[in-house]
Amino acid sequence: MSRVIWIILDSVGMGELPDADKFGDIGSNTIGNIAKQLKLDVPNMRKLGLANIEGMVNLEKVEEPEGVYGRIGELSNGKDTTIGHWEMVGIYSPIAFPTYPDGFPGEITDKFEGYVGKKILGNKPASGTAILEELGKEHMETGRPIVYTSADSVFQIAAHEDIIPIEKLYDMCREARKILSNEHAVARVIARPFLGEPGSFYRTANRRDFSLVPPKDTLLDILQQSGKDVIGVGKIEDIFSGKGITEAIHTKDNMDGVDRTIEYMNKDNKGLIFTNLVEFDSKWGHRNNVEGYAKGLEEFDMRLPEIIKNMKDTDVLMINADHGCDPTTPSTDHSREYVPFLAYGKELKNNADLKTRKTFSDIGQTIAEILDVKQLDIGESFLNDIKNC
Repeated sequence: MSRVIWIILDSVGMGELPDADKFGDIGSNTIGNIAKQLKLDVPNMRKLGLANIEGMVNLEKVEEPEGVYGRIGELSNGKDTTIGHWEMVGIYSPIAFPTYPDGFPGEITDKFEGYVGKKILGNKPASGTAILEELGKEHMETGRPIVYTSADSVFQIAAHEDIIPIEKLYDMCREARKILSNEHAVARVIARPFLGEPGSFYRTANRRDFSLVPPKDTLLDILQQSGKDVIGVGKIEDIFSGKGITEAIHTKDNMDGVDRTIEYMNKDNKGLIFTNLVEFDSKWGHRNNVEGYAKGLEEFDMRLPEIIKNMKDTDVLMINADHGCDPTTPSTDHSREYVPFLAYGKELKNNADLKTRKTFSDIGQTIAEILDVKQLDIGESFLNDIKNC
């Protein structure tokens, strides 16, 4: 086994973690609740074992799954993209990133406004689409950027592309990233560009995430230092601030992410192709769009045979999520959930049930063993449980 194709279905959780009450997420179950409301047609993921995962509800099991399957809990203190991805590659985060339920303090906004040269709009937790409807018109009239947050550790800057050009918005984000340090070191500063007119605003594909730099080396760095390829598809490069990435490409949507992943699979590389498909989270989860979320899962499922067809005999495919974002609940925020895990490869067993694992780092530790590099500080490899003898 010389290459791992690792696909993150961003926010596709599968049921509340035992401590979900501390995060206000009792009852959250992204896949289960969607499947309860709608007939979820995902035969290819079911064939690998999705419905057979311990704790999965409202999906019909198959007799003999062809893949490896299980559910994995998050050990770190959070339910954010950054914390989730960091844990996957070996960083345990016992202290949550700062959040701002009452908006950002003056010591932050004063510095940011000093750089921008204008007062900001918003400065409160909000849904990304709702705040555009509320403040988009005033933003277009005044040129003042819209700053908002959520239940997650984010500083988001929304700007109409015709009012604040993309590169200027990115510069604002870079400055905000510098300002948000020490006790105010939020996980991500996010550029949220949009277009349209009042009443019909829409986000564009030019979103960029400006994350904290990981505090120590991760699996990605270990692979890079070992001469392996570490190819980031989608927002992976942003999540890790480029650290440990040897090549990267940004994508406009989920299907573009699948296309780019397959293109890299057909190139001469060895190591890791690491893909994040973000629309589950950004387009459907945060907007409580149950129908859109279900359709997105079905669209990915339809592409799964194509992904598998393009695998080499020495490839391993892994699919999991980084947190939940249940579109059926009143909340529009991430949810503290277990995530499903699926794997497939010619060198792996069929119908291998991993049951429930306690930390996302088990995945990274397994990849480290597959690719024969140094172990991570946390996590237990499950390679012996899934590889063919």
